[in-house]
Amino acid sequence: MRAPRNRTISLTEDEKRELSLRLYSSNDISCSGSFLNHTIHADLLEVLPLLPTEFADLIIIDPPYNLTKDFNGNIFSARSNAEYINYVREWLPSVIAKLKPTGSLYLCGDWKCTAALQQVLSENMQIINRITWQREKGRGALHNWKNGMEDIWFAVKDINRYYFNVDAVKVRRQVIAPYRVQGQPKDWEETESGNFRTTYPSNFWDDISIPFWSMPENTDHPTQKPEKLIAKLILASSKEGDVVFDPFLGSGTTSVVAKKLRRRYCGVEINEEYCCLAEKRLEMANTDTTIQGYTNGVFWERNTLNKQTAEVPSHKKRKEFAIATATTQLTLF
Repeated sequence: MRAPRNRTISLTEDEKRELSLRLYSSNDISCSGSFLNHTIHADLLEVLPLLPTEFADLIIIDPPYNLTKDFNGNIFSARSNAEYINYVREWLPSVIAKLKPTGSLYLCGDWKCTAALQQVLSENMQIINRITWQREKGRGALHNWKNGMEDIWFAVKDINRYYFNVDAVKVRRQVIAPYRVQGQPKDWEETESGNFRTTYPSNFWDDISIPFWSMPENTDHPTQKPEKLIAKLILASSKEGDVVFDPFLGSGTTSVVAKKLRRRYCGVEINEEYCCLAEKRLEMANTDTTIQGYTNGVFWERNTLNKQTAEVPSHKKRKEFAIATATTQLTLF
């Protein structure tokens, strides 16, 4: 039983039966050739040969880290660094083959496996940055530092021909010490609910909230990535109508965010229940296209958007703010 305020997305037995009928298998792809805007329930190594070469504009990979983890009955066991490198070499080059020559790839990892991921990725692509994002959720340790960060490696096939839209991922930050020139704000905006600056994003992200029980995007997947995090990658490195591919889809975050942002998508996941969760979330995205922390075309610092909403001083301004916020609701194709 869950608490009344718990908003975690779950599945009934009836939903599992119904949603499982929507899943694509390797056989479905072989017979129809269709795979876009579908959740593929299959082993990655089995399905990769069936997908066309260079079909994806953007690939986002969140593989099992080098930790022993139970993914709803599918156990991934920790191994030596050399063994983990060999594991990554089994699938990463084949995944990269699905990326267009002008495409971009993002590869997620934690402190323990990030060096191995970097090594194999650099053998196949040009790494142009490492994003580190603050992961504030986690357990402390008596004899070590609490792990509060993860990495995302950013790589391209051709350093001269990749797409990057920095204007789509600017961050709305509060201004603590306002600087003025002749009494006027310098590179910031003064509002009744606070002072804000829209800035260029760096490769350190401290504005991400891990999904938890009161967030409507939360599932029981043990390593679910936040929609806000994935939205930054998709908006920066793809255009509307582009194809976003996730070979370790999990509970569907990449596909869901791609759909909300008017991209096409394709995801592969070996666990049937996670596939069904992805399909349920994709269905929910038909009526709810919001992304927590992303409003009016900018990403807001953690908690500042709610603060601005709460501090709007009058009924009229609350209405104006609601109208402005509603302009970010996307009509799905």
